[in-house]
Amino acid sequence: MPARHFTAREIAELVGGELIGRPDVAIAGAASLEEAGPGDLSFLASGAYLPYFRRTSAGVVLVAPQYRDAAAGPATRIVVPDPRGALRVALHAIAPAPPPVWGVHPTACIGRGSRWTGRIAVGPYAVLGERVRLGADCRIGAHVRIADGAVVGDQCRIDEQVVIAAGAELGDRVVAKAGARISTEGFGYSPVAGRHERLPHTGRCQVGDDVEIGANATVDRGSVGTTRIGPGTKIDNLVQVGHTVRIGARCIIMAQVGIAGTTTIGDDVILAGQAGLAGQLRVGDRARIAAQSGVIGDIAADATVSGYPARDHRSVLRQSAALSRLTPLVTSLERLLHSHERSD
Repeated sequence: MPARHFTAREIAELVGGELIGRPDVAIAGAASLEEAGPGDLSFLASGAYLPYFRRTSAGVVLVAPQYRDAAAGPATRIVVPDPRGALRVALHAIAPAPPPVWGVHPTACIGRGSRWTGRIAVGPYAVLGERVRLGADCRIGAHVRIADGAVVGDQCRIDEQVVIAAGAELGDRVVAKAGARISTEGFGYSPVAGRHERLPHTGRCQVGDDVEIGANATVDRGSVGTTRIGPGTKIDNLVQVGHTVRIGARCIIMAQVGIAGTTTIGDDVILAGQAGLAGQLRVGDRARIAAQSGVIGDIAADATVSGYPARDHRSVLRQSAALSRLTPLVTSLERLLHSHERSD
């Protein structure tokens, strides 16, 4: 769907902001401060981007209150408490998502006993196994595969080439981005007579309402139990969730995080990029785990940890500062020893 044109006044009214400058500036798109042109909307939420703001060609900029009167930069500004949130609202209006094409594509394969309620959009070459249950207003992309007996709730969006394997139960408004794998068989083996024998994974994978699973992320089903992802949790691209992992509500799990089997994560936890969690751990509610941390023990509620092995973030910062102060002392000591050796 093509972008609509809005004036600065219309955008200010849409986001509930204070308009400064010309009300008739026409906006047809949105871009970063670096790339924006005269017909684009952009935003400024951090002082780190003030140099870009001063050089930008954006027609209108959403700015936080502290940058209302920032020197230079575009003259037409909309002052809002949360520029990012205001941009999200504006983007829905400026560049609305294309409406789905309701119906089942003639190349799709629908198994016996599969049913849905209300409207549905099933793309080319999608495969629904037997006894699949889809809720109302689901959108199933091209080349999606949904296994026998899987359940998908209302208003879900399953993008192209997603696999929803056996034992999956998805809640309402779940988004699975391209290439995601949900309820796949976990990584479990037992040593038998000098070789590795796979353990059958006959458990389930339950995904709560309003969960997003990023592109090429994988969520394994339980071996005999259930892998659970709580409502409102957002999972980035290339994340690995092992078998029988329990993730609470409203968690944020960023790219390339790996969570080993049977680990339990509380509500409102943030796992930053490339963090790795060993198996059979417990992470308390509201914990924060910094990027590239290696978690090999339980994490208490409200803790912020970093490093490997992951430990209190402030302690890590103090140790790093202490090491940096030791460097010149070591250098001075080496010079003293060399001088002593020469004198001998």
